[in-house]
Amino acid sequence: MSKTLGSILIVDDDADVLHALRLLLKKHAARVHTEKNPERIPSLLRNEDYDLILLDMNFKQDVTSGREGFHWLGQILEYDPSAVVVMITAYGDVDTAVRAIKEGATDFVVKPWENERLLATLSSASRLRESRKELSRLRNRGKQLARDLDGPYQEFVGGAAPTMQRVFETIDKVARTEANVLILGENGTGKELVARALHRASQRAEEVFVTVDMAAIAESLFESELFGHKKGAFTDAREDRAGRFEVASGGSLFLDEIGNLSAPLQAKLLTALQRREVIRVGSNKAIPFDVRLICATNMPIYEMVRSKTFRQDLLYRINTVEIRLPPLRERVADIPLLVDFFLEQYGQKYGREIRGCSPGALAKLEKYRWPGNVRELQHMIERAIIMTESSVLQPEDFFFTGGHDGDEGYDGFVFDTYDLAAVEKTVIRRAMEKAGGNISQAAEELGLTRASLYRRLEKYGL
Repeated sequence: MSKTLGSILIVDDDADVLHALRLLLKKHAARVHTEKNPERIPSLLRNEDYDLILLDMNFKQDVTSGREGFHWLGQILEYDPSAVVVMITAYGDVDTAVRAIKEGATDFVVKPWENERLLATLSSASRLRESRKELSRLRNRGKQLARDLDGPYQEFVGGAAPTMQRVFETIDKVARTEANVLILGENGTGKELVARALHRASQRAEEVFVTVDMAAIAESLFESELFGHKKGAFTDAREDRAGRFEVASGGSLFLDEIGNLSAPLQAKLLTALQRREVIRVGSNKAIPFDVRLICATNMPIYEMVRSKTFRQDLLYRINTVEIRLPPLRERVADIPLLVDFFLEQYGQKYGREIRGCSPGALAKLEKYRWPGNVRELQHMIERAIIMTESSVLQPEDFFFTGGHDGDEGYDGFVFDTYDLAAVEKTVIRRAMEKAGGNISQAAEELGLTRASLYRRLEKYGL
């Protein structure tokens, strides 16, 4: 039989009651501990975590008022506010039972009990205990994540480059204000990291941070996603739903890829920002919101304004302060710091003891143009750790599908897969074809030694 009730503590000064409950519950509980003396409750709680506690309402000193039961209920809940306590009473006094529940008991049973009803009560209480434990775990995890992210720019790696120092200085100045912020930068530069840093350093840090990828929202769902909808407003609207503005109210709302909005959607967004209220689809009621707005785009927003593909009045509304994130090629001084960070991260992930990058490998990384920015460097370090045969990464551990000087493709070749082994095999085959089978030329083209190339040719059966 499955032991579904976990560990149970029963406190009652009647030995017959304890014996009967032990016989009944030992089939259903992982452990049953019985105790006649309520004075031992504190020490028992210190020594073991009980999933359920059955507590008598009346002991020998006072067999009718329930005063002792209430006292020990209070002691238990003071020690463990999440404890699940089921009271036992011989008198079926409804007023006393109601008071016990008001004071924190989960439920009560009346002596003499019906076994099936008692088991049903305890089963329900056990599920409540599991829910409370899970909630506690989630809260603790949330607190730990908050602590982990609490340091200034915890997710940022860098600062050696002056361009990033200026970004940090701007965040420091702007974060605690209510100013709307527009973050500009290429893909992979860390725009969302800046948005989160602004939120964590703001006066809204204890409130929610909601992010919306505007490029991923279909035009037909824009209003429903951002403003919400009423039940029955359209075919799939099976219940009332709050939009992102409502959900983020009191906190920060991050609208990523805002440059992707069409003209009609720009107009709707501008209206909501001007009025500081939204109207759910299918409703006429205006709902006010209070958000700190942070937007981002990788598109040339000012050129779009000049070409009238982005509204100038909307740009003014979202751009009280502007933060430009430099591409990685403009913060080369940060590359060694980023490399060390990713080496530690992926070394732990894949169980590899990689001591670092050789000077030649680092020089190769610093020379590259990085069209994919930090995200591309991250993926390249991960691939190198997976594929390398050395404890120190060498130049031949890195090859660039974007070309050594940041060209659009490697010798004009387009890859249709992100499988690292497949990409490497394809590049080696291409280099061998270009070199006419000359190992030395192909190795030089790939940035490999002849020995390294031979190993890879053998590995891939080329």
